[in-house]
Amino acid sequence: MKAVIMAGGFGTRIQPLTGNIPKPMIPLFNRPIMLHIVELLKKYDITELVMLLYHQPYHIKNFFRDGSDFGVKITYVTPIADMGTAGAVKAAEKYLDERFLVISGDLLTDFNLKKIIDFHINNKAKATITLTSVKDPLQFGVVITDKEKRIARFLEKPGWGEVISDTINTGIYVLEPEIMKYIPEGENFDFSQDLFPLMLKKKDALFGVTAKGYWRDIGNTDSYREAYHDIFKGKINLKIDESKQDFVGKDLRIGVDVKLEHVAGLEGTVVIGDNSQILGDVRIKDSVIGRNCTIETGVRLNRCIIWDNSYVKKGARINDSVICSNVRIGQGAVLEEGVIVADETSVGDEAIIRADVKIWPRKTIEAGATVTSNMIWGEKWKKALFEGAIIKGLSNVELTPEFCAKLGCAYGTSLPKGSFVLGGRDSNPSSRMLKRCFMGGLLSAGINVRDMKMTSLPLIRYKLKTFGEVGGVHFRQAQEDPAMLEIIFLDGDGLDFSSNMGKNVERTFFKENFRRAHHTEPGVITDINNVGDFYREGFLRALDRELLKKSAFTVVVDFNFSPASQTLPQLLNELGFSAIALNAYVDEGRGVQYKEKELALNQLSAIVSSLDAQAGFWLDSSAEAITMVDETGRICTGIELLSLTVALLMKAGQKGVIAVPVQTPSTIEQMVSQRGGGVIRTKSSDRSMQEIASSSEIDLTGTTDGRFAFPRFQSAFDGMFAIARLMELSAACGVTLSDALSDVPRTAYLQTSLPCPWEMKGGIMRKMSEDSLEKEATFIDGIKIHFGAEWVLVLPDQYLPVIHVVAEAGDHKSAQRLLGEYENKIRTWKKEMV
Repeated sequence: MKAVIMAGGFGTRIQPLTGNIPKPMIPLFNRPIMLHIVELLKKYDITELVMLLYHQPYHIKNFFRDGSDFGVKITYVTPIADMGTAGAVKAAEKYLDERFLVISGDLLTDFNLKKIIDFHINNKAKATITLTSVKDPLQFGVVITDKEKRIARFLEKPGWGEVISDTINTGIYVLEPEIMKYIPEGENFDFSQDLFPLMLKKKDALFGVTAKGYWRDIGNTDSYREAYHDIFKGKINLKIDESKQDFVGKDLRIGVDVKLEHVAGLEGTVVIGDNSQILGDVRIKDSVIGRNCTIETGVRLNRCIIWDNSYVKKGARINDSVICSNVRIGQGAVLEEGVIVADETSVGDEAIIRADVKIWPRKTIEAGATVTSNMIWGEKWKKALFEGAIIKGLSNVELTPEFCAKLGCAYGTSLPKGSFVLGGRDSNPSSRMLKRCFMGGLLSAGINVRDMKMTSLPLIRYKLKTFGEVGGVHFRQAQEDPAMLEIIFLDGDGLDFSSNMGKNVERTFFKENFRRAHHTEPGVITDINNVGDFYREGFLRALDRELLKKSAFTVVVDFNFSPASQTLPQLLNELGFSAIALNAYVDEGRGVQYKEKELALNQLSAIVSSLDAQAGFWLDSSAEAITMVDETGRICTGIELLSLTVALLMKAGQKGVIAVPVQTPSTIEQMVSQRGGGVIRTKSSDRSMQEIASSSEIDLTGTTDGRFAFPRFQSAFDGMFAIARLMELSAACGVTLSDALSDVPRTAYLQTSLPCPWEMKGGIMRKMSEDSLEKEATFIDGIKIHFGAEWVLVLPDQYLPVIHVVAEAGDHKSAQRLLGEYENKIRTWKKEMV
């Protein structure tokens, strides 16, 4: 039997380890990762190998050659382009005229391949996917099988809201040659995204077998270090070239020509490669040292990985870190846990590198320096830049001018050269500073900028609906922390960035593969000043002006010192409102934080009551969300406001479709169905709701936190238009807001959030999925279980280590019982996983 080893990946996620070598050649106990795979295949008499190469193929060819040194026969295939996983195998079709196994060259596993192959044969499968359970299924493809072990469903790299199991695709397949007919010639085609879903659709013999044993995808630097930890703990046994020494209580593996002066300081598993020197009194525990290295006296190494040809000067202390090839660590230097130092880097004497910092190749760190950030873009940043469509960080600490310039260049590189981007900001001085740096990066990539300067986010979204720009950005102060800044990325339709758009920018950012415009072709900045007039025309056209003028409402609006105060008062006056504006001036650097919001709302309530106004509204600083006070001075919750808006729409005769997130109370369906309308439940993400709002059949998209999109005007959230539209509906129905709210059906609606480590989320959702097997359940976002008119939703947070639990019932006692029942289940499941 033959095997295909996938060894062509770029290794982007595991940078900076792959600066000079392809990922399959990264050393694991002084041997390339892929050598362990070759030996696993040979163990099960699979000796005819096809290696699919693409990125830096010469490293792999130079090491393995024809395979005879390792007891196998190797054929190399290098596709002319990146063809995807299945497309790459198609390029090797002429060598695969019998059943074959596919395996990645960067895995660490001890699976019994014979059992996997026997399962495939016994079930007469055309394709068998090897499965296993993992703690964090988000970065893998989740696979669901039926009772006969046939594949029933795929979830390719899901979000937490979609996770209903922790059983994932390991990237090990047994295939019959007949599957080649499904793979198009010369096209990018993927196993998990294209081939297997096609076979599932055709109801082919596609099976999944859950393998027992150890498996790890060494896809990033954390996983690489954790693989070593697992080996040190004995979770998997590897072949080690260095000879085992006879020392009681120590697992020492020493290569040839090694100079080891004091054995007493070595503890646990220690591997020392050929021709290395360990000088004087050292303390080394659970560490692997490569060939031709020198470790001087007084050095302390704990769970360290040191590649070939590196030098650690006396007194250095290194904890749980990776030192790549040709690195010099200075005297007395300190490297904290999780540090990665790439090839040909020099770390000066007494330097300190803080935990989890990554140093890219060929860097110099001066003596005495304290490094607190990754040495590639200037300041430390997390693994994923984006949270949805937003990048956030401490202003001028995490979001620095140099960071924003590079981010702008990365974004610009993802766009067609010469295209136009819309830019805007709030009144915060840091927003202005960092937006200008970001725009500089865009210009350097050959992108033109139309600058709206200080403006509200709905105006940027509204302009993007028209022809001319391919996207937009808005810089604003974060409301939960005035020191934080947020950058919101918008697509060409004014909607939030999709996850794929964000990943494209991230990929370019991390690889620093920027497009640099010729000196005669940088982008240009032009000011754009007529968007307010354009917005005004659409705003007024979408409302019944005569009805509102006749009603002559008095409303009080707290503008929260935002740029919306330059737009909305004039519009309300033109519509016949008597508008009392609070905090209606731009105060740079100020923005009401959430902890101050309660005080602002109490003041707003008092003013509404004293002036006998018909309503009061608090507008958030981006002018997207509102909080309403009715004419009695009562402050409405977000759920009450959504219910009120839906009730008024129905009473006004609207019979279209309302879109709401999955966690919204069921009273929405109750109100809408009585009037012959429809309700669509969506995922809770802003992008999902905005996409639904773009449909022509939607009358309203609303959230439980006061954000509304009326597609008749625009499909994005707009608090300014929501104020006017809500009052128009009140006028059309001839009712006060408090009377309309009193007619809204009531249920008990409770929610809570439970802390949950990232690595437990997949297991919790698998338990929840199993718990729901005999119950009526939906899987739009998270898992929602229905008990007649009652329901409970368990929803993992996409960005925080928490799980949300929401329950609705006819009375508070029943809702509390349901909420408590699932809180206890989650706590029990967490204890079982510890």
